[in-house]
Amino acid sequence: MRTLLPKILALLFAVVIIHSCDTTVIDEGMETETADLKSASVDKVSYIVVLNDAELNTELPNLKGYEKKQEKVKAVSEKILKRAGVLDGELGFVYGTAIQGFSVKIPPGQLKKLESDPSVKYVEEDQIVTLDYSVEKDPGIEEVAPSGDELPYGIIRVHGGVEYQGSHVAWIIDTGIDFQNTDLNVDTEFDKSFVVGNLSADDDHGHGSHVSGILAAKANGDGIIGVAAGAKVVPVKVLDSNGSGYWSWIIAGVDYVAAKGSSGDVANMSLGGSFNSSVNAAVINASEMGIRFSIAAGNERTKASIKSPASAEGPNIYTISAMDINDRFAYFSNYGNPPIEYCAPGVSIRSYVADGSIESWSGTSMAAPHVGGLLLLGDIAIDGYVSGDRDKIPDPIAIAGGSTTNTPPTAVINGPYSGNEDSGVTFSAAGSADADGDGLSYTWDFGDGTTATTSNVTINHTY
Repeated sequence: MRTLLPKILALLFAVVIIHSCDTTVIDEGMETETADLKSASVDKVSYIVVLNDAELNTELPNLKGYEKKQEKVKAVSEKILKRAGVLDGELGFVYGTAIQGFSVKIPPGQLKKLESDPSVKYVEEDQIVTLDYSVEKDPGIEEVAPSGDELPYGIIRVHGGVEYQGSHVAWIIDTGIDFQNTDLNVDTEFDKSFVVGNLSADDDHGHGSHVSGILAAKANGDGIIGVAAGAKVVPVKVLDSNGSGYWSWIIAGVDYVAAKGSSGDVANMSLGGSFNSSVNAAVINASEMGIRFSIAAGNERTKASIKSPASAEGPNIYTISAMDINDRFAYFSNYGNPPIEYCAPGVSIRSYVADGSIESWSGTSMAAPHVGGLLLLGDIAIDGYVSGDRDKIPDPIAIAGGSTTNTPPTAVINGPYSGNEDSGVTFSAAGSADADGDGLSYTWDFGDGTTATTSNVTINHTY
């Protein structure tokens, strides 16, 4: 209920409403292959090395800027490899913000020497991560381009489609974003590719563009509208044109977002695979810097707690399961709370792909950006619970709600009023209204030290 004070200047009491091919049906889960990542020239295996180095612990906090931290970690990493006697290692990415560490290709026989170095906290074998297309395209459904703005059912269900007015951005850690799509507000200043051999963050696959459209496509009279319409999306490319990448690439992307992002920004990770400590650590540390992560639960019909980064937990980390148009738990979705925070639409979701056309895809990859958009708009409210959750503990359905204030009500005092002492005077607030359609209550200040609150538009007071 809203409250109005019928004085010369009305006190407006605001209510919170919003915080702040053919038809393609693609299951956007991620599978992790167990094959060794070997150098083409020498029999070497790729590893992720996480450090606890005294020199880095002292100097990194005092270095300003992503590039300077990268230079420092690279120098220390080379020194560690030399000290450990790993003289033919191929240094890959270095990490200086979300975690301290580096990726490297070395002969497996030299692994124990590296693990024994006093600056090495732990070492994990790198792995290949590939998009899993386990739901085939449905040739029986024809996609139709909208003739004007289109609010897909998922955007409506989460109470999205709101024009974004804030200053934060969404970092899309994915296959890139289509630079040519004018319905997406793509940031090309901070875009970055960590795909080896491809310096462009332009989307040559389609997955990252689809995610971006769900989260933030513009309301410009022509095309799909996203949850936080018109918000700036920053492509951080970690998967190639085949939808494949390495954990070392993905960690590099998270490290970049941690360095370049601001508290209140959103990072969407519609990707994942088997449990990986380094990936989870990077996400958790970045989230503690104020970056809010929306993460796909995965599509393997198993526990999200055994997947990464879905299993990462923290105050700014939101792992999302998927449901259909009828609020039924998606048959492919991973499950389990924790780590899952919310459920969102993820079945037959229409959005853009890399060539600017519109396709319907399915997956927790599509559910996560619904929540990513909500996080940009503000806090999240709950509107019921999904049915048919595989763990028998229904996930709450996320919608917009929380701390973003909508338009205050307009108070009409009417008057002027006059009367005699000991005689009642009737006051009226007729004509008062709320632009958002919320109910009103009325707080009256009679100027003689007394007040009253009513749900009626009129009141009688005796002086």
